Amino acid sequence: MIDDKMQLLIEKELNSTDKILKPDFNLKTGRELLAFYLQTKLKQILAYDKKCPSPIINYMNPDFINRFSRRLINTPTKRLLIGITGESASGKSTICKAIKHIIEQFDMPVTVLSTDNYFNDISSLISEYGSFDNLRDNGYDIDAPTSFQLEVLKSDLQDLADGMDIKAPMYLPNGTGVSVPAALEVLSQKIIVVEGIATMYEDVKDVFDVKLYVEADNDIRKERFITRAREERNQSEDNALKHWEYIRNAGERYVKPFRNQADFVLNGCADLDYFSKILEYIYAVTNNFQ
Repeated sequence: MIDDKMQLLIEKELNSTDKILKPDFNLKTGRELLAFYLQTKLKQILAYDKKCPSPIINYMNPDFINRFSRRLINTPTKRLLIGITGESASGKSTICKAIKHIIEQFDMPVTVLSTDNYFNDISSLISEYGSFDNLRDNGYDIDAPTSFQLEVLKSDLQDLADGMDIKAPMYLPNGTGVSVPAALEVLSQKIIVVEGIATMYEDVKDVFDVKLYVEADNDIRKERFITRAREERNQSEDNALKHWEYIRNAGERYVKPFRNQADFVLNGCADLDYFSKILEYIYAVTNNFQ
């Protein structure tokens, strides 16, 4: 299996006697050595992934390696912000969970934040129209950038990157449209993973050190969305299909245009065990010095 082959690469890395001396990361020369080392290993991972029957990496921005290396060298004390976006039911939440699991597995401090907490409070509109579905059917565009508190989101992310804890708003997922300000305590950990469609919106996207875009075919996304709507949200088939048409069109308009600006485009249908092994390998090569 693919993940078995990746496990062999991990064991080979850990058991290798040909290791470099751990550089002093307090010195710029030490960080430059680490950056060069990471560039080499990342290129190996990309070459390996291309040979897989179902690669996890569909695309990598050619500028990413040099830009990320400069970030590590020049601003080493800032928290690492990873943004994950993609159209609804593309697999971004699942990949986010896989990243969080691997980071926690190695006792690395990680914070996970959803941009869904930054929806505007629309409780008065829902009261006026009787329900969220009625509001949507009368033209309210829940996924538009104007439907988010983007200024608050950007400010919070900048504070987290600088090492400051924040209190984020919390949007209640109960159909009331209520957003409670400063209700969610978010710690500024070493690694901060932010998931949701708003991560790539114009006022926010440049805050992130690593931008991931997750994609899947529309037929797969539709099946996932309809199943989730019926089983988890108790929606009728007709209403689920109506909402699917809305989010499909909204994704084309608001989310998909940022695909080409992502650092990595990931396959939302790839084997998650294999993806986890790639993350484990990255951890091994960045922490396996003599």
